Amino acid sequence: MVINTNIAAESSASLLSASSANLAKSLQRLSSGSKITSPEDDAAGLGVSMKFDAQSSRISAASNNVSNAVSYTQTQDGFLQQVGKALDRMSELAVSAQDVTKTDTDRSMYNAEYTQLAQYINSTASKDFNGVSLFNAVDKAVTIDSDAATWSMGQINLGANAYTGATTGMNISTTGAAVTALTNVKTAINQLASDRATIGASLARLNYTNDQLSVQKTNIDAANSQLKDVDVAQESTNYAKLNILVQSGTAMLAQANTMPQSVLKLLG
Repeated sequence: MVINTNIAAESSASLLSASSANLAKSLQRLSSGSKITSPEDDAAGLGVSMKFDAQSSRISAASNNVSNAVSYTQTQDGFLQQVGKALDRMSELAVSAQDVTKTDTDRSMYNAEYTQLAQYINSTASKDFNGVSLFNAVDKAVTIDSDAATWSMGQINLGANAYTGATTGMNISTTGAAVTALTNVKTAINQLASDRATIGASLARLNYTNDQLSVQKTNIDAANSQLKDVDVAQESTNYAKLNILVQSGTAMLAQANTMPQSVLKLLG
């Protein structure tokens, strides 16, 4: 039996220190909700988790880009719907202007409306979406994944000859002019049908892409959660165990510190 070196107390103190450190770590995990509160907890897991976080953020950005492209395309289609109504009315006016019972004075009234509708279509060609032209025929490169791969979205050109033939320098003030105008308007209507079909195909592609990005992000976040998110039920059980170990270790350290006092009995 010795006095200067209390092996039992040192051992108890060491175990208590380890239990206290583990208890503090458990508290950090429970309070942060993360299994990895410092790099040494899981160095490899931390590295993988950081890459997952970055990829998830990029997918969110790509999804926002696709959603904006959907809004852009829907705006295009909204304008084209009105252009379609205008062309329908222009074709009706062109047919009415060919009525043999109408005078040129009557036709001038039809022509006034025809001209205003043509001007409306021409002005629509210059519309934009957040400063980006809606109808300039320049394809748009839409970001479709986290690696910034792009898809070329076909565009609509309201300045194409198929449209301007019916809207620029055209009138229905005479029977002959009305015949020519009707032919050109029918050509414009056919082009509009093709353009709206192109928009519909683009919308379908964009919506499929957006759904795909959503699924991908969900699965990446789920994998990342397995790496870094704490299982609260499991960790709270671990916390309770460590709390008991700290309390019992403290009590045993107190007992170990009193053991050298038994030497006094020998000295007495």
